[in-house]
Amino acid sequence: MTHEDRRLHALDSRQEPNPSRDAHDALETALFEIKRVIVGQEAMLERVLVALLAGGHVLLEGVPGLAKTLTVKTVADVLGGSFKRLQFTPDLVPADLVGTRIYRPDSGGFDTELGPVFCNFLLADEINRAPAKVQSALLEVMQERQVTIGHDTHTVPAPFLVLATQNPIESEGTYPLPEAQVDRFMFKLVVDYPTHRDEVSVVERSLETTTHARQVLTPEKLSEHQRAAGTVYVDRRVMEYAVALTTATRDPGEENWVEFGASPRGSINLIHAGRALALLRGRDYMLPVDVRDLARDVLRHRIVLTYEALAAGVDSDRVLDDVLERVPMPRIELAQERPFYGA
Repeated sequence: MTHEDRRLHALDSRQEPNPSRDAHDALETALFEIKRVIVGQEAMLERVLVALLAGGHVLLEGVPGLAKTLTVKTVADVLGGSFKRLQFTPDLVPADLVGTRIYRPDSGGFDTELGPVFCNFLLADEINRAPAKVQSALLEVMQERQVTIGHDTHTVPAPFLVLATQNPIESEGTYPLPEAQVDRFMFKLVVDYPTHRDEVSVVERSLETTTHARQVLTPEKLSEHQRAAGTVYVDRRVMEYAVALTTATRDPGEENWVEFGASPRGSINLIHAGRALALLRGRDYMLPVDVRDLARDVLRHRIVLTYEALAAGVDSDRVLDDVLERVPMPRIELAQERPFYGA
């Protein structure tokens, strides 16, 4: 093959459709559109998109007024999916979430009335204000993407994302989430106050006409990008690193801070979320740094601390800091870089 033939072959190969590159470009556009409405909170926005790509759910913890609700509504506008907001209160019953069967006197039969969980983006606002029986009503739909009402099973639309919020500064009238419920969330994100510069921008935008986000994707396209995330290559050493981090959380250590460590679901979510993050960062292969960057968000809610740790004021992030320092990150030499863009 001559030099000219090789050049033409390279040009032809660049023009071939590349699902991974298309997904990266589309998600970058979506993220840019979301940031037109949401000021700051870059980490939260990135993790929400990662959860969408990986088919996970997100638990947001933060004080009121940090744009948690606006984030979900904006994501739904940009991606073109249906959005429902459900305010959790102590008087809710499971039927208020999933739906129920209603008797029709005129026909003498029952009709099924589907609940608000049948949407693409569900905001479970202040989820810890409802009792455990209501919280557990979300277990089936979060895990199986379906709801059983009576003898019938109904599938929720795809893609499906539950984003739940809870307020960490209130304890009156709240019900802590059961461990089985918390473990269903791929991420637990702790949303902090914005920086001084970002907060000035928030105040400035509040004086102007409200900015509306444009739809740049469709649920069908997002499903294609989810499949592209599933093709991201994962080296075995990356898997071993994820498992090593999860296993290290089960070691109470000399301080005896950990009562129960993360389950194997932590390792699984580290890899699935890491593939989505690699795609978002413009790669069709996963690196150990993707696992390390996601470790706190994936594992912090899967660790049960001892009374000694709570008495000493130690939280899960402190434990994970020690784990990340103790477990060495493997170094993988890349034979050849294959970026999605550029000549």
